[in-house]
Formats: sequence, structure tokens, C-alpha cells
Amino acid sequence: MTHDLHGRTQRLELSDQNLRDFEAVVLESTPDGIVLSKSAFYPGGGGQPADHGVLLWQGVETRIVGVRKSDDLHLIPAEGDPIPPVGTVVQGAVADERRSALMRTHSGLHVLCGVVFRDYGSLVTGGNMDELSARMDFNLPEVPPGFKEAVEDACNAEIVADRRIDVRVLPRQEAFEIPDIIRTATNLVPEHVADVRIIDIVGLDTQADGGTHVASTKQIGHIRVAKIESKGRGFRRLRIAISD
Repeated sequence: MTHDLHGRTQRLELSDQNLRDFEAVVLESTPDGIVLSKSAFYPGGGGQPADHGVLLWQGVETRIVGVRKSDDLHLIPAEGDPIPPVGTVVQGAVADERRSALMRTHSGLHVLCGVVFRDYGSLVTGGNMDELSARMDFNLPEVPPGFKEAVEDACNAEIVADRRIDVRVLPRQEAFEIPDIIRTATNLVPEHVADVRIIDIVGLDTQADGGTHVASTKQIGHIRVAKIESKGRGFRRLRIAISD
């Protein structure tokens, strides 16, 4: 399906978020980037950083330290590492600890977004994440008393509820018929995107999103609202930490 392709590369992580190992053929190869026929490396986007990992080929290891998106997905090799020639069959391995932490964090942000939208009606104006820490900005003119504690408690109640997190792809028109499918203050889905990937925390939050997620809220762990910052008139930044 077209939504699983980026240029010449079939994106395996979109249909199997738990996949860490795969086999592919090198289509293009330079020290600036390696294009594969298939890849499970998430290339980054929506605030989620790109995966790291390795390519193994002919007894050699090439470390992958990032992904560059253009017409194709270019896996960025570590400086000085050997580069597999075009036509080489490689075994790819995504760094599991990093990806798993980012999946937990990304799903945690969706829980936060769902809680703040449900309880306070606030839209997201920006966000970013690292492994087990993240920030999200909201259009929130007033911070009610006890807001920090109330949001944290509500988020962790949703985690304990062990809500299922479903992924599906819908035609653009059908996707945009879902109420509140865009939780950002501006629609970030480009006009040319025909199929929209939907992340649904069943009973809490349904959003258009291209990132990787855990299968249920319980897998997130525990959310702590570490800090609330004012970012100008009516805008608040919530910083969260994820732990076991």
C-alpha cells in the first residue's frame, strides 16, 4: 500500500511497531546515506526522533545514527563506518531500548493530550520528546488551581485502565469526518496525503499521527508532570517524565 512506502523504501515499522530486525537490499549507498528496499527504522517526525541501530553485512557492522527524509529514506551511517555496496543484502537491527522508550513516551504524550483536551478543551500548539521525557505546549489561557496534580492523576488513571491503542489507516476524507481528529491548533497533515494514519487510545484519544506506539496504555508505565511553564499569553508548556 502506498502509505507504507517512502520513495523506494517499504516502511515496515508502520505495520509492525514491534519489529526490530529485518532483511533488505541496498539500493543506493554513499557515506551521506544508505537507501534500502525495506526498513524498520522510524525516520522521525511529529516530535518523535529517528531510530538508531545497525546494519550487518558480510561480517561487517555499519552503525546507523539517524535518518534523512527526502524523495527516499536515507539511513545515516556513523562517520568512518564501512558502507555496504549497492546490491548487498543486509540485516537491519533497530536499537530496541531507544525505540521502546520513545514508543512509551509518544503514547504518554497522547494520553496527556487526550486528558487535557477532554478535561480542559485545550489544543496542542507544539511538542517534542526524547527517551522517557517530553514536552507538550497547549493553548490554555488559565491554569486552574491544582491543575498539575489533577492532570498527572488523570493521566495515570488512564494508564491503569489499560486502554487499547489501535492503529489504522483511513482515506483522507473518511479520517477527517472523525470529530476532533486533529488535536493541534493547526492541521499538520499535508494536502497531498491521501491516506491518514490514525492512533486511537480507545475511549480517550483519537488522532492523526505517524509515529510508533505501545499496544496499550499500561505499557507506558507512569507519567509525572515535572513542570508547567508559561510560553506567552495563553500558552502553557507541560514537561513530563515517564518511568516504570
